[in-house]
Amino acid sequence: MPANNLLLSSSPHAFAPATTRKIMLAVIIALLPATGYGIYLYGLPALILVIATVAASVASELLFRAAIKAPRSVGDLSAIVTGLLLALILPPSTPIWMAVLGAVFSIVVAKEFFGGLGANPFNPALIGRAFLLMSFPAAITTWHKPLQGIVDAATTATPLNLVKQGASLADVAAQVGAGDVGGLYWQLFLGNRSGSIGESSILLVSIGGLFLLGLGVIQWIVPVAVLGTTALFSWALGMDPLFSLLSGGVVFGAFFMATDYSTSPLTPLGKAIYGAGIGLLIALIRKLGGFPEGVTYAILVMNMLSPFLDKLRVKKYGYVAPKKPAKTAAPAKEAAK
Repeated sequence: MPANNLLLSSSPHAFAPATTRKIMLAVIIALLPATGYGIYLYGLPALILVIATVAASVASELLFRAAIKAPRSVGDLSAIVTGLLLALILPPSTPIWMAVLGAVFSIVVAKEFFGGLGANPFNPALIGRAFLLMSFPAAITTWHKPLQGIVDAATTATPLNLVKQGASLADVAAQVGAGDVGGLYWQLFLGNRSGSIGESSILLVSIGGLFLLGLGVIQWIVPVAVLGTTALFSWALGMDPLFSLLSGGVVFGAFFMATDYSTSPLTPLGKAIYGAGIGLLIALIRKLGGFPEGVTYAILVMNMLSPFLDKLRVKKYGYVAPKKPAKTAAPAKEAAK
């Protein structure tokens, strides 16, 4: 390359030994404990659902990029991560064809239509879930008790659903067999409750998130901001802050969804505002919205604002504001002759 040529590329201008493949592999490893526990809770239907969404994600990426004659990118493992994430935020009783449709929508519409990995403005797995929730709300809000099978089993309500219907925490604890409110907190933390496949155990989700933090794959600002503001605004709106953190998909979303490189801000200030906005929206949707859960839409709304948050830059090092030109006095009127 001639010495007078410049290499131009988009931000961030940072170099590290980590590759996309290594990062995605780390995310897959971090998700394995929650995935395994979800399969333990719900059995073969959960395993089949996970395999179906991952296979559909990989196949749709391969076929779409072949159709548009683009280079193959399946080796970066991002399609596997998208399929796995989508499966873990779906009910275990989701029909397989429906989950496959969501996976195809996540890859083709939410990622490839925008140019592929790194160009997508919204988290693909969350777009897939939002698409399924709007298209098939009954199936995506049908829950089953863990360890009791899926086929022909009676449906149940999640703890969030029960609270949304007006039940107190003491009533919820009694209905789920936790005894008292303290037992309910412990049960939610360990994960013996109805819900999505991978969101049940806060303990295992947190271990996976801390694993990513330890490797430096994600930064602490977004998860802390999401969890802190969710608790704060839940308390301000009259909800139990600890229950708000332990129920639903807040912890899963904070570690594995809100930290997506392509859809979150780059600057520390932008990350803090982004995470705080997610927490505020989660609390507002849970308190005032029609759905008991608000993680999906809260993150997608802040994904939309992420490019604007990147414009909040600190002052450049060594920057000195230009001096304003001195005002000159108006010329005096000529004396009358």
